[in-house]
Order: sequence, then structure tokens, then C-alpha cells
Amino acid sequence: MQFTTLVAFTLAATTSVYGAPIHKRIAQVISDSTTKWEAACNAAGGGAQCNQVAVASFSTLLAAPGPCEQQNAADNMVDLAKTLSSNADMIKFAQIFAQQPRNSPTSLSVPYCQSAPRNAELNGLFQCQFQGDNPTTFVGGIAVGGNGTIPFGMSAPVNPAGSCPANPSGPIADGSQLVDLTQNPGVGGTTTSKNTTGGSNSTSTVATPSAIPSSSSSNSDCGEDPAESTPTASPTMAASSAAATSSATPSSTSGNFKLANGQNAQKLNAQFATLTTTSLCTEGTNACVNGAFAQCVGGTYVTQSCGSGLICAALPLVNSAGTSITCTTNADALARIVATGAQGGLTG
Repeated sequence: MQFTTLVAFTLAATTSVYGAPIHKRIAQVISDSTTKWEAACNAAGGGAQCNQVAVASFSTLLAAPGPCEQQNAADNMVDLAKTLSSNADMIKFAQIFAQQPRNSPTSLSVPYCQSAPRNAELNGLFQCQFQGDNPTTFVGGIAVGGNGTIPFGMSAPVNPAGSCPANPSGPIADGSQLVDLTQNPGVGGTTTSKNTTGGSNSTSTVATPSAIPSSSSSNSDCGEDPAESTPTASPTMAASSAAATSSATPSSTSGNFKLANGQNAQKLNAQFATLTTTSLCTEGTNACVNGAFAQCVGGTYVTQSCGSGLICAALPLVNSAGTSITCTTNADALARIVATGAQGGLTG
């Protein structure tokens, strides 16, 4: 059975003046960052894997994920492209995604990843910053020149500050999407600082909701699932962020995981129903709070509306043991759970 999941996360913002004591959360519709990649993936025959990887990827633009999570997600996008005849459009849009500015809750520049990507196609790429980000101070109060303020493989700060290979002139407008500004990822382009990036392997971790601690599993929900025989995260297809989280179930043989997935999704949804924005949580974990997607930042949940007609819900994976947390319609969430054989609706 095939289902369609609609996702639209918007980061809340408040206005402020650059340099003023009151900081702002720069707004962007993070799902827009992977729309073109997902369309290219669908056209290439990627099926439901396209949405799974897209959701996991755009969620790394939130404030909580680590500095390499966005790069890891772009690696996952390229990995999938290589299984689809190395689709050129998918690779191009993955390269641009790797350079999309991330959300900064305090108007400070976001630190750069300090390790090389898995795929050579991403060598030398790093995220732009938004124009509203302080160009001289990074998150954590780190001054330019400190740890994480110079992209991996470079020997001097980015110049112009806030620029990236796809937009070498400087930072981009607050809330805008790099993929809407250019179709050129800037591969082979130069900045003032010399790039000497090499190729090594980096892996990502999959956060799970604090409501029910669990081990991670593959989040590939369509086609041949690399985790069918072993319920552990695949480095190429696993969700690399908190917004498409996997939660492993006890069994992944003979299809028994399907019912367990449905029941585990119900347990998560029941626990989510008890949460509020003031509930204590573990940094970086995610959940659903009052129907909105929520991520733990600073020990409390920060919510993002799913959009009109959508709810946040835990859903069972189809081809592997685990669950995912995303925005979808109420009808779709119910249909997915019913399809596993679980009874009792969303919460059991």
C-alpha cells in the first residue's frame, strides 16, 4: 500500500535589529530546501525513498542538529542519486542543499562542519549564512577564527563572510532558499580562502523522542530496505536528523515488525498527547506537541506548525522495523496504522 505524506515546516520568527540585544530566529520554510531534489528523485524512480530522505534532510536545517548533520544529509541525498544511475539533477540539488543556510535562534553565524563528506561531489561545499546572522560571531559566542568558524579544509575565514561556493558574493536574504536563487552549485568555484578538502567518511546519528527511548533503525520506507535483515541504521539511507526519526522494534523477521511498528507508533502518539511546550526534554530530540512538530531546544520543546490540514504524528515504517515522526493528514496517519493490523486508532 502506498501513502502520500505532505510536509511543511515553518520556523517561527521575531523581528529585531542587527546588533541589538534582542535576537531573532530567522524564518525559513525548511521543506522548500529539498522540494526540487525530491521532484528530481521522483522523476528518476526513487519512489517513497525520496520523501523519506527529503524530510530527514531538510530537518537538519533546524537549530539543534550538529554542525555536520546537514552535510551527512546531503551525502544521503547523493547516495540515493547514485542508486538511480547517478542522476545529475539529484546530485546538483544535493550540492545546493549542502550550502543552504541553517536556522539560527540567536542571529549568530552557524558553525561549519569539521569533517569531509563521504561523497567527492560534496568536497569543498559549506553552508552560506543568512544576511541577518552576525558575521563576526558564531553560535556559542565564538569569534571568527575559533573552532568551527572556518570550513573544513580551509585555512582562513570565508571571504566575503557568509558566502558559499554557490553564492560567492556573500550571505543570502533571510528566509530565502539558495535553490531558488541559483541552479549552479559552484563546484569548482573559488573563494578567497584556499580549499584543500580531502575525502573521509562521516556518519550520522538518529535521535529518538525522549518520550520512549529506543535504538535507531533504517528509515527507508520503500523498495528494498537495507535494514530488513538487520535493524540498524544504514549509513546511506538512514534519516540523519530528528524530524524523520526511527524507533526500532523487537522483531524484523517474517513481517512481524509491521504490527509492532503500528503498535509502537500508537504508543508514541499516546505519549505525545501528554506533552506540552513546557515539558522537560533532551536536547535535539523530537516529538509532536499539540499537533505541531516539536524539537527540544534548551530543555524545552520548540514547535513548528505542520500547516493547514496537517497534523504531526508518529507513523509506522513499511519495509523495516521502526517508526517515523512527520507531518501528514489525519486520514493518512490512521490508514498507515490500520494497515499494520494495529487496532485502536492513532493512540491505541
